[in-house]
Amino acid sequence: MDKRFSEMNKEELRTAIAQLSEKARRAEQMGMVNEFAVHERRIALAKSYLLNPEDYSPGTLYEIEGDPGSSFVIDYMNGTFAWGFRNGNETIEAFPISMLMKKEQQ
Repeated sequence: MDKRFSEMNKEELRTAIAQLSEKARRAEQMGMVNEFAVHERRIALAKSYLLNPEDYSPGTLYEIEGDPGSSFVIDYMNGTFAWGFRNGNETIEAFPISMLMKKEQQ
């Protein structure tokens, strides 16, 4: 039976990320876009469990990995997910914290 990412230790998470990366690479080579996207999202989620959610704080401006020029402001945290608003929109969205990069406020 497979473990959830939240039940894995750091070494198990790294192994899972490596396995998912290999699956994503194969899916990309075979042109399986949807499968590739699923693996990429699972990798981002697994990487989030290697980070400390306390390093991410509400009101801070971040850029979303894979979406250059975007801005994301955290409204609140729920585990390894940050909930907030992208590009000033009024619709709340959630991202795994591994997808957020601190952005310099301008």
